[in-house]
Amino acid sequence: MEQFLQVGVISSTHGIRGEVKVFPTTDDPARFKKLKKVLLDTGKERLELEIQSVKFFKQFVIVKFRGIDNINDIEKYKGKSLMVPREDAVQLEEDEYYIADLIGMEVYTDGGRFGTLKDVMETGANEVYIIDSDEHGEVLVPAIQDCILDVDVEKQTMKIRLMDGLI
Repeated sequence: MEQFLQVGVISSTHGIRGEVKVFPTTDDPARFKKLKKVLLDTGKERLELEIQSVKFFKQFVIVKFRGIDNINDIEKYKGKSLMVPREDAVQLEEDEYYIADLIGMEVYTDGGRFGTLKDVMETGANEVYIIDSDEHGEVLVPAIQDCILDVDVEKQTMKIRLMDGLI
């Protein structure tokens, strides 16, 4: 399981005083209001940044970090991820999973190994799991109870039922 979970990606600067536009990768962008700190993944290291203020603009979260007061100090981090430790992440309901924990899972059907979960597509109604199938190439499986029979995050396995027409 991932120790750190992504909550957003810095898309650009906002103004000249060090604020950034963050594209949220969490289900609830309002959670940024409750966050006190995030980890900025620079690619080489993770820098702990304290959140000074948060506001919302269209689909973005405008974040100001304490101690970063100039556009030049933050501009180099465009495209970088903002992470939180798992213990600071939003608590999940039953049958909910962090996407980071699902990617890479071995997927099985009654017939045996089917493939590997490659990605998760978020649609309006439900998520869709993109599975790299050993036999059929890329297969899209809706994340609904009729298709997803079991998910074991610890063992990194998922059991699915393929509905007619999926392959």
